[in-house]
Amino acid sequence: MLVKWIRRLLIFVILIGAIGYGVYHFGTKIAAEKIMDYYVEELASSPVMNDVKEKINSNPQIQEFLNEGANIDESVLPFTTKEEAAKELVSKFGASEIVDIVTDVSDGVSEQEQLELLQKVEGKLSEEELLALQVIAYKELNNQ
Repeated sequence: MLVKWIRRLLIFVILIGAIGYGVYHFGTKIAAEKIMDYYVEELASSPVMNDVKEKINSNPQIQEFLNEGANIDESVLPFTTKEEAAKELVSKFGASEIVDIVTDVSDGVSEQEQLELLQKVEGKLSEEELLALQVIAYKELNNQ
């Protein structure tokens, strides 16, 4: 009788733990995807994107860097669309950190802040992921 009760309790605890883990794992993933979908749409339709394009067009170093994205073989990249990139960035940075970055960038950034942001991105992303972002940025800015 006691063994049956302990076995049922143990099964119940394992089930609750598995359900809790599933809700946490998939719930945070779904929430992050919804946040990124919102910000991708918001950024694409906002005047900030035009400001970014103007700044890129006025900076020959950035233009040169992004134009290198045209010559990269996409078959070796971990992602090729901005949606996939957004999901990857959420998994690497976290939704709250991305929201903070977007808020900071929308207020304008100095050259020092740009360098700090670049160092933060380079620290968390692999070389292939950075190349994939470079290709996506090239495509977005050249409407391909």
